[in-house]
Amino acid sequence: MGIKTVFVAALATITVSVLVAQPFSTSAREQFPRATADAPKRQQREGGRAARAAVGRPGGLRYERPQAISQRTTGAAESNATITAVPGIKVGHFTLAERPTGCTVILVDGDAVGSVSQQGGAPGTRETDLLNPLNMVDKVNAIVLAGGSAFGLEAATGTVRWLEEHNIGWPAGASKVPIVPAAILFDLGVGGNPKVRPTADCGYKAAAAATTAPVPEGTIGAGAGATVGKFGGPGRSMKAGIGSAAIVLPSGLIVAAIVAVNAVGDIIDPATGKVVAGVRNPDGTFADARKILRDGGTRQPPRAGENTTIGVVATNAKLSKSLAARMALMANDGYARAISPSHTSGDGDTIFSLATGRWDGNADITVIGALAAEAVADAIVRAATQATGVAGIPAARDLRK
Repeated sequence: MGIKTVFVAALATITVSVLVAQPFSTSAREQFPRATADAPKRQQREGGRAARAAVGRPGGLRYERPQAISQRTTGAAESNATITAVPGIKVGHFTLAERPTGCTVILVDGDAVGSVSQQGGAPGTRETDLLNPLNMVDKVNAIVLAGGSAFGLEAATGTVRWLEEHNIGWPAGASKVPIVPAAILFDLGVGGNPKVRPTADCGYKAAAAATTAPVPEGTIGAGAGATVGKFGGPGRSMKAGIGSAAIVLPSGLIVAAIVAVNAVGDIIDPATGKVVAGVRNPDGTFADARKILRDGGTRQPPRAGENTTIGVVATNAKLSKSLAARMALMANDGYARAISPSHTSGDGDTIFSLATGRWDGNADITVIGALAAEAVADAIVRAATQATGVAGIPAARDLRK
């Protein structure tokens, strides 16, 4: 258990509304805005990836986003490059005031075909067997991501209650049963009393707060207590959080992701190969987990359940349950691109998939799965660059001030 690019289209701009109880940090969106049309361009990545618009980061840290939806000049929408760019997807966070932890609800407007890929060695999940293509139920109403280790799975109960009150769920005779898979990450050692963790009330409030607005990122919701770079043991890790990214093709196909990053490993920008957040040397520079491993250096082995990266990838394509499972499986490649090492015995790495079916185009699963991996990798880097430090644990933005 869990103790377990590139082209974009315009979408409607909507005001964000997220319920947060005295969050430990505000969203970094204002401090670190997404790319603008006049942002400098870097050379295209080898393999033909479209030029990314560079977004400034503190102390010279830079992360290249796929060309953001905000760069579009046509239509009214210019700001949403997160998972809520997928029609039918809403997101709500709730962050506890007493300690940096919380939950994030990915709510489906209606329902969606869903599946999951679980590749880590120490997962903490709920309703994942149901998502196996061999099993009957093929619709999902919401997915809950939460801190609090296994205790945080209780947040899903609150989301189920909110859905029931709104008569949403799988038809079962006289009732409708909400289908709410969930996954948790371990943050009990961050910032205070470990008995402060997400409860059913957290899941209820996050569901009630869910909107189609651009998703706030960083130290919020399920990412409030997330950390990375734990190869060097206590005192050398860094703050991460929750991040989101969307890829929109001219055809109208959208693939997007949201990821809460609490990894043993370092966060690597796939565009540059450089560490964004991870194990720190005493002088505040990055030790680089890849170098530690190659040099045979000493490290503290990851302890089962005390890490985990959890997320959701979504598309507006129409997919069967088996194709949704393939999308989730391919999306997991994004973990390996942006986290080093990933899928360890001490990580409960899990990614859910949702297909809302709002797009009538040809759903080529090879394309969708490849884009899903790209979106996941981008979301992971966003989770690190948008985070703010808490409880004496610095974030990327804190390093070179």
